[in-house]
Amino acid sequence: MSFALTTPQVLDQSKDVTRRLGWLHLKAGDLIQPVRKCMGLKPGEKIEKLGPPIRVLSTRREKLSAMTAVQSYGFMEVAREGFGDHDTYFWPSAWVEMFCATHKGCTPDTVITRIEFAYEASK
Repeated sequence: MSFALTTPQVLDQSKDVTRRLGWLHLKAGDLIQPVRKCMGLKPGEKIEKLGPPIRVLSTRREKLSAMTAVQSYGFMEVAREGFGDHDTYFWPSAWVEMFCATHKGCTPDTVITRIEFAYEASK
């Protein structure tokens, strides 16, 4: 799974939730390898792993606008996405705008997959 937009948050493990378009097949217990980027690699570029695999704890489908419908939920989720709570730039509404701007065709009404995960210990 690519974390191109949140590489620092995965490296410092401040992120334990991610939102994706699709990823409907995931279930609790699945292991996923976090990588910096896996699509659009230039010739000679290699996939760069961002630590050991992560374990999926839960998945659910929800509208992206759930992050702005209840302010306390939105701030908690922005923090879990690795953007710190009450960061001046990443109020829930700004985070939703950023997500929509970086995911073609996405609007606040888009139903996304919310994935909660845990970092596995290095082996």
